[in-house]
Amino acid sequence: MPFLYSVYGLGLQANQPIPGLELQTGLKIDLQIYLTIAPPWLSQLDGLPNLGERSSLVRPLREGAYWQIAYLDGTVFVVDRAGTEIWATWSERSTLEDTATYLLGPILGFVLRLRGIVCLHASAIAVEGQAIAFLGNTGAGKSTTAAALAQKGYAVLSDDIVALFERDGFFVQSGYSRLRLWDASVDRLYGSPDALPCLTPNWPKRYLDVSQAGYQFQPQPLPLAAIYLLNMRTDDPLAPYVAAPPVQSALINLVTNTYANTLLDRQMRAHEFEVLSQLVAQVPVRKITPHADLARLPKLCEVILDDFHSLSKVRRSAIGQDFVKDDRV
Repeated sequence: MPFLYSVYGLGLQANQPIPGLELQTGLKIDLQIYLTIAPPWLSQLDGLPNLGERSSLVRPLREGAYWQIAYLDGTVFVVDRAGTEIWATWSERSTLEDTATYLLGPILGFVLRLRGIVCLHASAIAVEGQAIAFLGNTGAGKSTTAAALAQKGYAVLSDDIVALFERDGFFVQSGYSRLRLWDASVDRLYGSPDALPCLTPNWPKRYLDVSQAGYQFQPQPLPLAAIYLLNMRTDDPLAPYVAAPPVQSALINLVTNTYANTLLDRQMRAHEFEVLSQLVAQVPVRKITPHADLARLPKLCEVILDDFHSLSKVRRSAIGQDFVKDDRV
């Protein structure tokens, strides 16, 4: 029995259930996933690569027709270059939940890039029919900010991967209804680090199932209306505060926070740079500096929402002025 799912704009068909995803029906299948199965020709190769002290290793196979992604815990993925098939195997010390964590993060991020889709390492929520994305380094608080806004009634659109596509502007594809959170964030948001279940038995993160927790999940893509770059937390009593970074700085931040950017060839990098250059020209990019005290998360949400509404007023005013100019022609 095949298991069908929709995530990041792709129709997935798997031979086993994938933890974290909700079953769908009647999908156009873009990607086949084979869990606990390796491609038959893989046994002809000289075993697994030696990772040494690295946590993961990516290498091309069969003259570049496939990619192998191996992790230190023994989990191995093989992906075809077209991004239409994935095989996954893992060792006895790992679990299906461990493998799904890789699959729904770096592996699908890599597949999307192979399919020509630029992805930001970010989280996104829905505000008034539009998407806001939160960008930043690992630990910057992307998922935490999204969870805090979910508590205020805003729908979660995506976590970890923000997959972009263009259609008279930039849109964000819907991901799936989980947010991944560190214990400190869970403690602050829900009163105890044990308030949410562990992502897997072997990982130090927990997850919020948005739908099961009574929050909202946005299943359809939305136009991207603003990007907030999460700066390093500070003890400045004025924090949180927001500013408009120079366009060049904004572009550099986007380039350094794309998914699978170390695996791109020259043509893919050129395409990515072109897309992101258009993005910063069309979508406001803001830099927000959170306070180090997580107790100020409500204030951070307030600052983001106030700033977003100010941007929306400016945009509506500009559109209205354009209509007036058109009427005078």
